[in-house]
Amino acid sequence: MSQPLSDHTIALVKATVPALEAHGLDIVHEMYSRMFQNPDIRDLFNQSHHGDAGSQPRALTGAILAYASNIENLAALAPAVERIAQKHVGLQILPEHYPHVGEALLGAITAVLGDAATEEILEAWGEAYWFLANILIAREDRIYTEQKETAGGWNGWRDFRVEEVVQESSVISSFILRPADGGPVMDHKPGQYLTFWFEIPGHPPVKRNYSISSAPNGESYRISVKREPHGLASGWLHDEAGVGTILKVAAPAGEFFLGEHTERPVVLLSGGVGLTPMVAMFEALVERGADVPVQYIHGTHDRKTHAMRGHIRVLAESGKAVEIVDFHQTPLSDEVKGLDYDEAGIITDEWLVANTPVAEADYYICGPRPFLRHAVSTLSLAGVPSERIHYEFFGPADELLAA
Repeated sequence: MSQPLSDHTIALVKATVPALEAHGLDIVHEMYSRMFQNPDIRDLFNQSHHGDAGSQPRALTGAILAYASNIENLAALAPAVERIAQKHVGLQILPEHYPHVGEALLGAITAVLGDAATEEILEAWGEAYWFLANILIAREDRIYTEQKETAGGWNGWRDFRVEEVVQESSVISSFILRPADGGPVMDHKPGQYLTFWFEIPGHPPVKRNYSISSAPNGESYRISVKREPHGLASGWLHDEAGVGTILKVAAPAGEFFLGEHTERPVVLLSGGVGLTPMVAMFEALVERGADVPVQYIHGTHDRKTHAMRGHIRVLAESGKAVEIVDFHQTPLSDEVKGLDYDEAGIITDEWLVANTPVAEADYYICGPRPFLRHAVSTLSLAGVPSERIHYEFFGPADELLAA
């Protein structure tokens, strides 16, 4: 357990906030440069999020600034810390990796700030780093233990075989995965993701997270993957991964999931491939025979890009108090309203507030970042408490610290 930070350390760290605001991104780029000199550390990260135009350096810059600004009130960062711990577990980050990160951070501060990085400042940041690192290490240890001790659970990388590939839309395919050892799999919480280790010829190891798009069944997982333009991992999956392909998979993780007990109305709101965790939640709600009203609202471009629509509609027929609303932003010329879609255009804030139970529902939201930010903002302004707005986006582990 971390020792409480001294008042002196807190004051010194907060005093560096102006310097972080001015030079934080340079510090982070220098930090990653130092870390990635070690291939074992480099291969832990999703390299598509790095580089000058990558989202991870910007996210980590914001995270460090948020940590420094809130260092005397870390409770405000608790949700983000949980998100980071879950991501770290998916990536198989272990206690022995933390010294490398701390050394790179302090070295980067020294290199960028020069004489301003006094010995006193470096000692304060060293203490602050290890305070947070020990919190994460302890939480991650608990998650690893839970995964190992759960029926069908495991630690590390487990081989899964692709049992079936299903074309869901013009851009999304589903992959049904079963353990190569023939054993059971742990029940995930609907909304969680799997982390994959891909060995793609001509590239360093590639790590990616993909949401599980099926309810827990103890036997298999399903992921539904969009082919992203220039996407290394998604392109390889679509082009090369067929029935029989073996994939290395880490146990389910993630802090975005449907609660075990649903006492309030549930609104599932997704855009594009953000439907993947929503399908898992919807399947689970129907299987549970949830007595609360459930709305599933999804937006996509048109019929060709609309994945799993038939599957959702069939499920809805057996559900209780279920409503499905599909938005097609630009319906094809032969699409028929009421048959192929329910509403044309995008999901507007006016429609959302007028047609969902904002006074009482729990909202689960996933989709592209602009979609997500707009939906969360709309619901917050409509008076929905933050504890009833649950959301997930596909991005760097630290990004919510900067929010």
